[in-house]
Amino acid sequence: MKHEQSQRLFQQALNVIPGGVNSPVRACRSVAAEPLFIDRADGCMLYDADGNGYIDYIGSWGPMVLGHRDPDVIAAIEAVLRNGTSFGAPTALETQLAHLVIDAVPSIEMIRMVNSGTEATMSAIRLARGFTGRDMILKFDGCYHGHADALLVEAGSGVATLQIPGSPGVPQAFVEQTLSLPYNDQEALVQIMDQKGDQIACVIIEPVAGNMGLVKPVDGFLETLRELTRKHGIVLIFDEVMTGFRVAHGGAQAHYGITPDLTCLGKVIGGGLPVGAYGGRRDIMARIAPQGPVYQAGTLSGNPVAMAAGIATLEKLKTVGLYADLASKTRTLAEGLADAAARSDIPVTIDRAGSMLGMFFNPGPVRDFDEAKTSDLERFTAFYKAMRQKGIYLAPSQFEALFVSTAHTAAHIEQTVQAAEKVFASLPG
Repeated sequence: MKHEQSQRLFQQALNVIPGGVNSPVRACRSVAAEPLFIDRADGCMLYDADGNGYIDYIGSWGPMVLGHRDPDVIAAIEAVLRNGTSFGAPTALETQLAHLVIDAVPSIEMIRMVNSGTEATMSAIRLARGFTGRDMILKFDGCYHGHADALLVEAGSGVATLQIPGSPGVPQAFVEQTLSLPYNDQEALVQIMDQKGDQIACVIIEPVAGNMGLVKPVDGFLETLRELTRKHGIVLIFDEVMTGFRVAHGGAQAHYGITPDLTCLGKVIGGGLPVGAYGGRRDIMARIAPQGPVYQAGTLSGNPVAMAAGIATLEKLKTVGLYADLASKTRTLAEGLADAAARSDIPVTIDRAGSMLGMFFNPGPVRDFDEAKTSDLERFTAFYKAMRQKGIYLAPSQFEALFVSTAHTAAHIEQTVQAAEKVFASLPG
């Protein structure tokens, strides 16, 4: 493949955009590559500015569960566009999407729409602090909850990809109120709760971690977390921006049978447009202005175009058998990649949850961020570059999950596995 147009566009972008990109991981620096500039997409395929086609396993970092340009989603967007793009006033679409989310997600009784996952997590934490009257928050190493100041402590995702511990510009006073524990470490969790449980306003966690690569909770971890937060009067926040409507129709909380107090959503509920949301127990959500004293606002929150895309997506996701089919495709891909790696004696650890998949270049197991960081990053870089040249579009980071959509077919998955087998065979032993 040739990438002259992408290279030209990247050089132009570097002159006017920091790093040439509007989100750091897109720059592909961790894999010693330059980004591809995408021209269009269709189904599970992306096409770059040079006309090259790729089977897409990023899916705009998760929301394209129905694939790109789903006809029902596009039709819904087009219909709303005829009436306008933004009103800064309520529309019936907001209530309609709220009902769809509430009907699907076990913990949500009321919901507030926002514009991004970062805005959702930031707002949920402020709400938890206002509700409890406490300041301290607890998160877990490698879980990324957006780029709000207090949440960049031991964050995963792009922060991990760039190999920085946090960020300049975040005052020390902000992070002093943030505790961070190893993911899946029940002993450390029990200990910190014994010491500081009465000072903690909330615990925020990805119930299935997707921002250190994909790492699932060990048996009993989420159950222990729910028990201890309830015991100490702590608001439990599930960050399901990534896992919501991905791991299951009702999110990871439905899959694992754990009911948090608040849930943050994004990605899928916008159908590919910028949307976030937070919701949960009615008594907690009633504290948000204008009903209560905890302030949060947004000019474009509940944007009608985004609401329409989300409604069309969530309606389609109610299709009987859709999630079972997604899980089956993801299992086929995971098993195919594992078998291909084994035939070339390349140690990898592969796991999946719903239509999410993670692959670490280490022998495993991977239960937390420290174990994820033992991956062979040079081998991952070689794998990423070679797969891209074979028309397979993967996340340019060892610490990101991959996503399967309804648009991926058995043929796409077989083509991916065949490409991976050739690439694994070419990697140094």
